[in-house]
Amino acid sequence: MKKIKVIQPDAFQAENHWYPKALNATIHPMINFFLNLEQERIVTRYCHLHPTVNGDKLREILKYKPKYFLWGGADLLNVTSSGGKRQMVVIENNSCPSGQKSMPLLDDNKEQGSYRLMIERTFKPYLKNLRKSIQGGLAVIYDKNPMEVSGYAEVIADVMQEPVYYISFPKDDPESKVRFENGIMQILNEENEWIPIRAAFRYLTQKPWNRLPLHSKTRILNPIIACLAGGRNKMVAAKAYDIFNAELEGFGLKINTPETIWDVRKNEIPVWVKKMGGHAVIKVPYSNAGQGVYTIVSEEELDKFMELEFDYDLFIVQSLIGNSNWSSNTSKGKLYHVGTIPNHKNHTFVADVRMMVSATEDGIKPLCTYARRAEKPLVDHLKEGAESWSMLGTNLSIKNEDGSWSSDTNRLLLMDRRDFNKLGIGLDDLIEAYIQTVLSMVAIDNMAKMLMNKQGKFKIRLFKSLNNDQSLLDEIMLD
Repeated sequence: MKKIKVIQPDAFQAENHWYPKALNATIHPMINFFLNLEQERIVTRYCHLHPTVNGDKLREILKYKPKYFLWGGADLLNVTSSGGKRQMVVIENNSCPSGQKSMPLLDDNKEQGSYRLMIERTFKPYLKNLRKSIQGGLAVIYDKNPMEVSGYAEVIADVMQEPVYYISFPKDDPESKVRFENGIMQILNEENEWIPIRAAFRYLTQKPWNRLPLHSKTRILNPIIACLAGGRNKMVAAKAYDIFNAELEGFGLKINTPETIWDVRKNEIPVWVKKMGGHAVIKVPYSNAGQGVYTIVSEEELDKFMELEFDYDLFIVQSLIGNSNWSSNTSKGKLYHVGTIPNHKNHTFVADVRMMVSATEDGIKPLCTYARRAEKPLVDHLKEGAESWSMLGTNLSIKNEDGSWSSDTNRLLLMDRRDFNKLGIGLDDLIEAYIQTVLSMVAIDNMAKMLMNKQGKFKIRLFKSLNNDQSLLDEIMLD
């Protein structure tokens, strides 16, 4: 069992919190320019390129102040249609996004980078007006990504000028040193005393609802409702996007997503795959880090999927974005990957872009960004027995046999002078990625607000109507 660490102020060491290739990288000038663009200039540019967009509505959305979903990171694909219309498509938005350890410094004189930016402009303001009855310390809890999470812990100690409890909190841990009493988180310290926690920064990605209650007096960033409303629940996220898109329709704005079929039972999946032309993506709605995602381009891959056993009853089936010669048929035609600029072997790779944003006093603003490419190049024509995930999967996380996690950093593309040019994207693509990220974040926050009543209690019956998966419902800690 890992011990609790108590992080003191002035403990930050940059080399512990960045990938080696990112530590000494030089930020690309275009990324620096983008991250310093004022919102009004972004609105003006976007409306200039999209004349049907209502500028006032876009301005209102970018200035939106989330209630529950304060920090997110969207994964986006740069795609195009057969007619050459390019767009950024949202694959998912994460309520505990990684990215800081992959982000070159904007200013070499500010060694804590956007770690500190996140804590100063989002976490610290979130702790204002805490009820005086909640006395206690600060904690950072995590189940993976210690390189990045420990960076947050050290920066929180610096910004708040007080010690921070730093503790691993994996799922299904019989010796957990974290508990909740009357809605207040408590940490078991080295003296065997339970210490109350007034606020916690959490990086729990694996079924966080089975350890953190929906109703917590301890202030947690992000709260569990943000996960259930879409930040860790692709099923409800898809419905949140659909509802928000209906609201946005008259303003020329839309969350771009693959065509999505939800509430699909396992025995129904082959029918939907066939309808999409034999090419599709099947997702376990509550998994993350590249787990529970299955790309299907052949009968063999579909048969392999159907042989697997799952904990949950319901799935999502989405249109597959591949090459122009083999993408899903949808009601709006085919989309396919723009991909990276061809390398010296003339190979093009699928790549996605992660855009991390957070809530501020002036709205939702970008924090950092990076990209990831697939392991193998995208081919024009599929050979019989081709394995599609290696061409389409971009997630860097690798789950080891002992349950621990590692990363394939060879496929990481930094936003530096060397890697950024390989992506083949420009300033307008970055603006589009940012706006798509904000739209998806607002949609999930709106869903979270719908799922909580005026007294701050979870509307379990409404949630069941949106996501009636008994295996998931059994995992949720209501109190």
